[in-house]
Amino acid sequence: MRNLVTGLSVMVIAAVGLAQGGTAVDSALPTYKAVEGVSGSVKSIGSDTMNNVMTHWQEEFKKLYPSVQTAMEGKGSATAPPALTEGQSQFGPMSREMKGSEIDAFEKKFGYKPTGLRTGIDALAIYVNKDCPLEEISFEQARQVFSVDGKEMTWGDLGLTSAEWASKPIALYGRNSASGTYGYFKEHVLGKKDFKATVKEQPGSSGVVQAVGSDKFAIGYTGIGYKTAEVKALKVKKGNKDAAVAPTAAACYDSSYPIARSLLVYINYKPGSKLDPLRAEFIKMIFSKQGQEGILKDGYIPILAETAREELKGVGLPVSF
Repeated sequence: MRNLVTGLSVMVIAAVGLAQGGTAVDSALPTYKAVEGVSGSVKSIGSDTMNNVMTHWQEEFKKLYPSVQTAMEGKGSATAPPALTEGQSQFGPMSREMKGSEIDAFEKKFGYKPTGLRTGIDALAIYVNKDCPLEEISFEQARQVFSVDGKEMTWGDLGLTSAEWASKPIALYGRNSASGTYGYFKEHVLGKKDFKATVKEQPGSSGVVQAVGSDKFAIGYTGIGYKTAEVKALKVKKGNKDAAVAPTAAACYDSSYPIARSLLVYINYKPGSKLDPLRAEFIKMIFSKQGQEGILKDGYIPILAETAREELKGVGLPVSF
């Protein structure tokens, strides 16, 4: 995968307001303005993680172009590649990169690979109930908790020794196999090990958070954009000797948070060709202030202007900022 952002430096990070882990939309990004000659329909099929963001983008686009029709299905990242390959959608949001087999199927039909645009950054969070005293977790502990390699665990196995917690079983919640979040967590945290059969799979990210928020002894994983006041996102460390890091914007930009990922939107773009006006303008809007405000509004982390420039140039669109 390409870097989540490009051209990182202390000065750049400070310029977009990352002090104390906060963030803001990069002021170098342009304000999007409507143009003439845009019509048709915008159809998106893919990631549930990106449902709210795609809704924001489509609503913003429709305000600018009232005659344009919009439609969206967000049932999981696995639904994006076949929809894009079969021409059922123009945009395929995914919270993971396409697999080799998905790319091969697309390339077999069109003769070139699909293009993935980095549209934002998500910190994949490991959540506990707000009343849980646990503050951090390692990859090794997470593998023991969630994967078939581990036993059925109690909170005492994670170091909670009080009478209230030590003997209580850990209730497990996660996403279903169609989800990019499921695949990303399995590959990057569990080392490709299968999940325990006791993980209660939820069809949506909000379902995971709601379940953990209503069950004092539960733990679950999903994107940071779905965090509520009823849950707590644990600090995470990749190695047992590493420092545990909270899923803040600053930690995602400097790559110290170990399970940050790009929010991708795949399109069918033949290298060297010219995009049709509808898709061109929708993509330009994504990489504008308004588009990245949607990323921020939904709890995710906006990209920097340098990344936006790179993505626009990659699909033959002019860059004036």
